[in-house]
Amino acid sequence: MTDNPYLTYAQSFQKITESGKALPYGKLSKLTKIELRMDAPVILIMSPHPDDECIMGPFPLRLMREAGFRVITCAITLGSNLSRRNERLSELKQACEWIGFEIQKVGEGGLDQITPFSRSNQPEEWSVNIEKIKNILTKWSPSAIFFPNSHDWNQTHLGVHLLTLDALAGIDDFFPFLIETEYWGQMPRPNLLVESSTRELADLMAALSHHKGELQRNPFHIRMPAWMQDNVRRGAEVVGGQGGQAPNFDFATLYRVSRWQQKCMVPAWQDGRMLPSSMNCSKIIASG
Repeated sequence: MTDNPYLTYAQSFQKITESGKALPYGKLSKLTKIELRMDAPVILIMSPHPDDECIMGPFPLRLMREAGFRVITCAITLGSNLSRRNERLSELKQACEWIGFEIQKVGEGGLDQITPFSRSNQPEEWSVNIEKIKNILTKWSPSAIFFPNSHDWNQTHLGVHLLTLDALAGIDDFFPFLIETEYWGQMPRPNLLVESSTRELADLMAALSHHKGELQRNPFHIRMPAWMQDNVRRGAEVVGGQGGQAPNFDFATLYRVSRWQQKCMVPAWQDGRMLPSSMNCSKIIASG
């Protein structure tokens, strides 16, 4: 039988994934802290669960490091497992402290039942939650809001998408960039592919590793490189254009960037855009 040269290549991925299972959960040497101005522009990550701030965070991380933005993680929920909520909050604090993000809690224990079903069937409670998010948006007045896309499958992710838009609809004279993210479900028509350097990817994985309880259940932190490589494959076509030349990225994340205007989302640009590591990311936000 003729040897298949791709067998060794495929086996190398299996071996490196297995070796990743032995890496530590948190308890890592601290990064050099970036000094940010207290009056610096703010990015708000509407995080459905603790750990989503790292998954949604490649573009925010670059905006923090390259353009001096403060990144605020809004902890919408602390998960559905009541017995784990204090632990998940502790893990979130450790992850954010390590990477340099800040935390905005929603109440003491986060919100409950943030799903499309709750929006339709529990309107009074949903209205209370809208007011809580409106107060947070007004407090921070972020330049950009990162939140899950409308097809992100997980019911809490879908609920956070709806809750974010409902809160925005109740605020006048506020026109932030809206940047939709994806993880569990692919978004229609992404318009931005953001490259991450190997160092940035490693730092996000290290921050994510602090969420020990979730990763012991599903070790998605060690599969983050493969996910970001697949984003390059897909982004080359759906952002760069069908049949176009793929960018020379190793790792990247897909986003859809809009502006909030007249109580609705308007695409920030008509074409697809690529953000290589060699380009300062603030130019993308400014160009909208």
